[in-house]
Amino acid sequence: MTYPGETEFEMFGLFEMTPDLVCIVGKDGYFRQVNPAVISKLGYTADELFSRPVSSFIHPDDAEYTSRERSKLLEGKTLLNFQNRYVTRSGNEVWLEWTSVYLPEKEIVFAIAKDITERKRKEKEVAVMYNRYKSLATHFKSRIEEDRKYLAYELHEELAQLAAVIKMDVAWIYQHGPGEATEARERAENALILSDLLIRTIRRVSFSISPNMLDDLGFNATLEWECREFSILNGIPCHFTSRCNDKALTREVQMDLFRICQEALGNVMEHAEAKNVSIDVNDDDHTVTLRISDDGKGFDTGGLALSAGLQHMRQLAVSINGQLVIQSEPGKGTVVTAVIPGS
Repeated sequence: MTYPGETEFEMFGLFEMTPDLVCIVGKDGYFRQVNPAVISKLGYTADELFSRPVSSFIHPDDAEYTSRERSKLLEGKTLLNFQNRYVTRSGNEVWLEWTSVYLPEKEIVFAIAKDITERKRKEKEVAVMYNRYKSLATHFKSRIEEDRKYLAYELHEELAQLAAVIKMDVAWIYQHGPGEATEARERAENALILSDLLIRTIRRVSFSISPNMLDDLGFNATLEWECREFSILNGIPCHFTSRCNDKALTREVQMDLFRICQEALGNVMEHAEAKNVSIDVNDDDHTVTLRISDDGKGFDTGGLALSAGLQHMRQLAVSINGQLVIQSEPGKGTVVTAVIPGS
């Protein structure tokens, strides 16, 4: 469809049959030519399209940034895959994806657009479903952590206290029992050792279930404690460094990074045969990086998909919008890196 008086764009007729929207817009911001697809999609007559500036057909929410991009276009920048919304004559929104170029010698913009309304609708549905599932996942994670916290409290406050009482009773029997009952004293001495071990085990297990230190002392102090505890229990030096402001991390991020660290240290303890381990936390350029490395025997990363522990760590990283990277070779140790976007 050609506007009266405009005959200089004879080549425009080649686009009359294309389903894509093709138009020529003057530097003044008015349509100069449009193909039938523009009229069909927007529902306006040719006269209505030519009588108003193009900006009047654009969705109000997209008008400002469209104007900014148009200014760049008139300065010589080609627009590729630019998306905005138009309002049809019936009031519906239509998403269009434009490729536009400015011809300064004629002071016109030549533009072609595809209707991506259906694609945008599906993207919105996917986004809604993703947010819904993420919200549910966050809810379940919170419930699980609350249950863990309760169980940890019961272990520490109830079982540990009972074990402590038993230890006191055994100690009394050991001290006041008949001196000639050698076997009984030996058994009491052994019971003292076992009860002490039981108390320490209960406390360690309660911490692994729910590290209350995260709330009391913070992320860095908790990881440092975990590192020190790992060294004591396994006899493997574990070095901790941090250049991270843990107060900037949400409770969820702190907890999931801690769980990733726990899982990685558990793998080192069970499989790595390492002599040294290091934990490093870094906060740089709005990214938080947790790195656990060891000098153990390493492994072939080709079989990683079968590792339940690795899958768990990856799920934890993904749940906080991060990613997990594993670097390992036989005989060259392992590096587990969790990279999380900062706030």
